[in-house]
Formats: sequence, structure tokens, C-alpha cells
Amino acid sequence: MDFGEWISKVPLWAIFVLTMAICIGAVEAGAALAAGALHRKSEKEPEGPVGSLVGAMLGLLAFILAFTFGMAASRFDNRKQLVLDEANAIGTTYLRAALLPPAEGLEIRRLLREYTDGRLKVSKENLNDSLKKSEAIHGQLWSQVKLVAREDMDPEIRSLFIVSLNELIDLHQSRRTVGLQYHIPGTVWLAVYLLSVLSMLAVGYQVGMSGLRRLRGTPVLAASFSLVILMIADIDRPAEGLLTVSQQPIADVQQMMLADSP
Repeated sequence: MDFGEWISKVPLWAIFVLTMAICIGAVEAGAALAAGALHRKSEKEPEGPVGSLVGAMLGLLAFILAFTFGMAASRFDNRKQLVLDEANAIGTTYLRAALLPPAEGLEIRRLLREYTDGRLKVSKENLNDSLKKSEAIHGQLWSQVKLVAREDMDPEIRSLFIVSLNELIDLHQSRRTVGLQYHIPGTVWLAVYLLSVLSMLAVGYQVGMSGLRRLRGTPVLAASFSLVILMIADIDRPAEGLLTVSQQPIADVQQMMLADSP
């Protein structure tokens, strides 16, 4: 299994605890390594080079965390924009359906109301069923389009409606792809954790070389990095966590439909 897939299956609270344990363990291991080195030789390593090494490692870790956070935030923004675009597409398609012949127009508007209700009820637990239901409604809507194509009506109105329906279907696929397939690659996650371990080892080694047995601020340092990694993992998961995309634009379209329903 890819490391990124494994990370996506681990609960968020477990990611925080696991990262804390890894960071604290790495600091303690670095301190023990330094204590062993001091025990074997009488003179300490110069603090200047060791401090420079630790600073460089922490700087590199900060860079990779900023890079990873940027990747997650960019996809988060994409998901927000797609929700807004889909809400606009649903609303436009619904309004244009009122210009179609009554037989098809009423059925299409009913299907769009059902479609919108389903979009608002999507959750991690019913994700697959919701996607299948949405795609089934796409098929029913397109069946109505075939009937509209046979009607004697203004071709420009018919064309505008078909374009808006096509956009609605395309946006469904875009949301599915961005939400389910576009995640932080496993290689990036692996680099984040490897650099975290190496950086904490360097910190612990510097502490041990200074003659201290333990750094009192180790839990604070570990918690800081763990919170950043937790935030990145949270943003990277569209269907769970605290940082989720609001579905309010689609809820607003639903209210418009209810107010305008025949």
C-alpha cells in the first residue's frame, strides 16, 4: 500500500499521537546517541557546527512542511471553487428548464431538486451510494434531453439548456476527481516524516552534547510539529475533520428551488 493511502486511512487523532511519539522518541534517541558518544571520548564536539547542523535541518523541515501545506491548501481552494461552480450550474440548469416544454421541463426540475438534495447529504459513510445515485440521475436527465431534442421549440433555448446540463455533469466528475483522487502523494508524506525524524534526532543530539539528559521543551516542540502535520492531513481529507468545504452555495440553490417549485 502507498504511504499516502495508509496516511489517509489513519484517524486524525491517531496521526497527531503517532507524530508526537515519533518526534519525542527521535529526540530521546538523539540525546542517548550523544551520551554514548561522550562516554566513549573525553572531549565534546564543538557546539557551533552542531548548532548550525540543527538549524539547517529544522529550516529544511520547515520548508517541506510549508510546501506540503501549500499543496493541501491549493486543493482545498479548488474544492471550494468547484462547489460554487456546481451550485451555479445547478441553478442555471433549473431556471433554463422552465423554458422547456412542460412535459420535460417539470420532470427535469423535479430531478434537479432530487439531485441537489442528494448532493447535500453526501458523507464519508454513504459516499459510494451517493455517487451512484447522482450518476443515475444524470442518466435520467439525459433521457429527458433526448425527448427535448425531438420537440419543436426554439433551438437556441434548447442549446443553452443542453450546455448548462453538460456543465453540471462535468462538474460532478471534477468534484469526484479532485476530492477522491487528488491528494498529497505518498512520497511527500514520506519525506515529511523522514525529515521530522532526522531533525528531531539532530535536536536530541545537540541536547545530549550540551550535557543535559533531557530537553524540557521536547513535548512542546513535538506538539508544534504534530499540529502542523495534523492540519495538513485534515485539509487533505475532504469528507472529514474540522476543515471541510462548506456546502452553503448548494444549500442556497436548494432554497431557491423550494421557493420556485411548482
